Amino acid sequence: MRRKHNKFTIPSKYLLLVLTVVCIVLMCATFFTDFLATPLSNVAGSVLIPFQRGISRIGETAGRRKEEMENLRDVMKKNEELQTKLDQLEIENSALQQDKYELNHLRELYQLDEQYEAYEKVGAHVVSRDPGNWFSAFVIDKGEKDGLKVDMNVMAGSGLVGRITEVGHDWSKVLSIIDDTSSVSAMVLSTEDTCIVQGNLDTMRNGMITFSKLVTQEGTVKEGDKLVTSYISTKYLPGILIGYVTEINPDSNNLTHSGYVTPAADFTHLEEVLVVTTQKNTYEGGEETDG
Repeated sequence: MRRKHNKFTIPSKYLLLVLTVVCIVLMCATFFTDFLATPLSNVAGSVLIPFQRGISRIGETAGRRKEEMENLRDVMKKNEELQTKLDQLEIENSALQQDKYELNHLRELYQLDEQYEAYEKVGAHVVSRDPGNWFSAFVIDKGEKDGLKVDMNVMAGSGLVGRITEVGHDWSKVLSIIDDTSSVSAMVLSTEDTCIVQGNLDTMRNGMITFSKLVTQEGTVKEGDKLVTSYISTKYLPGILIGYVTEINPDSNNLTHSGYVTPAADFTHLEEVLVVTTQKNTYEGGEETDG
């Protein structure tokens, strides 16, 4: 005999009651949610909105700073490029100035070469000099292998510089006419009166050397007259410009005159010179007056 299973059922009145309670609860939840939403939203807004604004401003500031840094890097890069170009232009300008300076020197030597075209000459560079402000003695880069010999005359600028005193295989030492130990037999070009030009490093501080033993009538030789090497010189070829009479005074013996000469060559900036390979011993010599 089979048993009958009883099914669990909720009476209709209880089910209606449960559904009613649930609806009431949901309605209350909805009411309180709407009621609390506005205050909570206001509180959240008063806190979060300024914070969001600050974050936004920080972001904007960071963006501007990033853009400024990028612009600064661009400016610095362009500045470096401009500085590099400026440095290059400075180097090129210095090179052009040096070329111009050397060209002027070469032009002077060329003119000097033409002025004394009767003499054979060799160009040389000054490679060293004795200590001091003046080129009283210096070394050039030509020697025996170039056919140079002792007592060959050396010129630069507009006139006489000195003579060779020592010769090596590829170098020569030159003694300038401004050196204290130097003397040159000279003559006044306009009158052919003779004198002795002597080196003097003390007076060279004022750009002058001295002359003495000039026999001439008072007022004949004037300031500005040219002094050249004389025909009676034993070590210097005749007619090479030495310098210009700067001052002339009668000596105490009332027979001779002495004074100062401004050299034709620039003894502060000697770089290139001309060595006259024609020697005086090929000409008729005279008294031993040179030193």
